[in-house]
Amino acid sequence: MAGTVREWPEIPYPAWRETCTALHLFAQIVGKYRLARTPWVNHSWHATFYVDARGLTTSRVPDVSGDIEIRFDLIDHVVVGENTNGRAEAFDLGPMSVARFHGKFLDLIRALGGTPRFHGRPNEMPNPIAFVDDVASRPYDSDAVTRFFRALAAVARVLERFRTAYIGKVSPVHLFWGSFDLAVTRFSGRSALLHPGGIPSLPDAVTREAYSHEVSSAGFWPGGSGIEYPAFYSYAYPAPPGFAEARVEPAAAYFEKALGEFLLPYDSVRLAEDPERSLLSFLESAYAAAATLAHWDRSVLECNIGEPGRPRAL
Repeated sequence: MAGTVREWPEIPYPAWRETCTALHLFAQIVGKYRLARTPWVNHSWHATFYVDARGLTTSRVPDVSGDIEIRFDLIDHVVVGENTNGRAEAFDLGPMSVARFHGKFLDLIRALGGTPRFHGRPNEMPNPIAFVDDVASRPYDSDAVTRFFRALAAVARVLERFRTAYIGKVSPVHLFWGSFDLAVTRFSGRSALLHPGGIPSLPDAVTREAYSHEVSSAGFWPGGSGIEYPAFYSYAYPAPPGFAEARVEPAAAYFEKALGEFLLPYDSVRLAEDPERSLLSFLESAYAAAATLAHWDRSVLECNIGEPGRPRAL
């Protein structure tokens, strides 16, 4: 299905870099609340966010006052908290310091009868500053944030469709607030060698559990880490011999040695005649390279892509 400008908006990273960083840090604060209250699920799947019709949601978080859900409404630019006892609280998103957002969020959780206690520093960032000490004013470009949400929604639809073509273990399509990327991960079913760890401000035990088994992972992030544009990625852990030299579609895709993964610029998909087909070709070809070179049992793990109202043929 061909996309439209509204479905695949422009989101040039340099133009909203500071707002993106602020939103990322705000998301970490909310994510750490969910992490502190939710029982551990394999590969940290219990801590992630999901794209909904207006932005990002934690889904239900267990707490003493009843389950609490936190939503980033990225259309009206409000943080909304609701609990299962019917109470709702909210505060506006806008220019503010990380410390100010942190204080507002703690007040929201208290007002909902929740437990406002969680780890107070960012993860996966070098030289992290405690949230309460990060008092510098941060900009908030609401138009850029909404365009980013529209992009996330468009990408999530494609990742969700790609996910349906796999009957092995596969993750939800979810956003990791540590790295701020929307991801989906397929597993071969085989254990992997111990990961070396070393991700900034992230316990090695978390990294090693995340990569306890062989994976082919793909996703999208808005830019950063030396990549000054929004991009799709696909990588394998452990990367099989020859993976970096594999042929991956479309033509704009390339292997980024510094990151150890294939990248596809978002704009090459956005401007394609059929953005969904372009992105699916990247996801499928990068996965196929990883799975074939690593000798996954593809005949057992794969199936036809899912269609609405049509059970998978056996």
